[in-house]
Amino acid sequence: MNTEELLKDSKGVVADLRTLAAMTSTPAGAQRIAWTPVWDKAEQWFMDMMKAEGAEISVDSAHNVFAKIQGETDDAVLIGSHLDCVYDGGWLDGALGVVAGMGAIKRYGIHGKKPKKTLYVVSWADEEGARFGRSCIGSSAVSGALNVEEAAVLKDNDGISFTEALKRYNLNVADFPKAKEEFLKKGIKEYLELHIEQAPVLESQNRSVACVGGICGCERQYITFTGQRAHSGCPISMRHDAFLAAAQASLKFRDIGLAHTTADKFAYCTVGKVSVVPDVVTIFPGICKISLDQRHVDSSVLKTIYDEAHDACVKAASDNGVDVSFESVWSIPPTIFDPHLVKLCQDSVEEQTGERATLYSGPLHDAAEMAKFLPSVMMFVKSTKGLSHCKEEDTPDADLECGVSAFFRLVDKVVNA
Repeated sequence: MNTEELLKDSKGVVADLRTLAAMTSTPAGAQRIAWTPVWDKAEQWFMDMMKAEGAEISVDSAHNVFAKIQGETDDAVLIGSHLDCVYDGGWLDGALGVVAGMGAIKRYGIHGKKPKKTLYVVSWADEEGARFGRSCIGSSAVSGALNVEEAAVLKDNDGISFTEALKRYNLNVADFPKAKEEFLKKGIKEYLELHIEQAPVLESQNRSVACVGGICGCERQYITFTGQRAHSGCPISMRHDAFLAAAQASLKFRDIGLAHTTADKFAYCTVGKVSVVPDVVTIFPGICKISLDQRHVDSSVLKTIYDEAHDACVKAASDNGVDVSFESVWSIPPTIFDPHLVKLCQDSVEEQTGERATLYSGPLHDAAEMAKFLPSVMMFVKSTKGLSHCKEEDTPDADLECGVSAFFRLVDKVVNA
């Protein structure tokens, strides 16, 4: 495999990423929110670029956009990620995977050698869920996991329903399940995805790229502590303070996460939302509601940290003389990627960098939906300071080029097998 050619092609991917960023960003960050005109512009750019490479374009019933290069056989490989982002997001999240796929199409399109297997690249619809709150809309429609009744009534911050927003695209969410039938006709046998890490692990290891062995499962819930509100002049030892109970539990969550973290597998416990009633300076709260998001790649460990968090809440409630209740919000099991593809991915990383590196993803990705019914694998490129979902999101060009080159090695292995 020609290393100079790989570097040249990877530099082209970085250049295309910068073009996309310039088209779809403001000084506040990327603005490619799904189901908005800026996202539409990005999707049209993807289609136009791929048509220029001789790719056949199709859009399924869930608004997933596919580009196809016919191979010597109908057995197909799919490269995928998403072009949508969060509000004021970063230039690489999601876009890296799609644009790297575009780079693969360029290598095998009208200017390249015909691949043994047919090659598809997909821009999945609404991975982030930034506008309507439900992640992986397009890929979950294909996997069959999307609940269309629940999706239909989702609303954005302006009160516009998902159903209403889809009218602009002449789409009906009730038709989204058809995307699975359409997908199965494509003959796709493997799924590959390149993404930034969105964490500082690779940077801390002084590595540019790694294979991803799997994606963490997640247990997400709301926890409500209920005590008795009263004046802030009441002695602390005599209070039934709902916030102090929540704070005690939250500090314990941190200890639980650290206690179950190993060298290569992290346990995540995150309190992201806190609300108190009343929200008044001179009153300690009678009600405190917090969110708890817990993740781990091992289902048994995920259950353990979930149970330990429950026990911590019960103890915190007792210690502070308040009640506690639990409301499950969302649950998804861990995803372990296909062993054969993981090995090929590890081989590709080693060929590019001289060492094997494997880690697990804390964030969710479309690959989790694909892995439900297809052999799948991901590859990560390092993130500067681990920052993502913000305008500061970045990766040095040299690391991007290294990661894309390693990914092209993986694509070549799978497409020409």
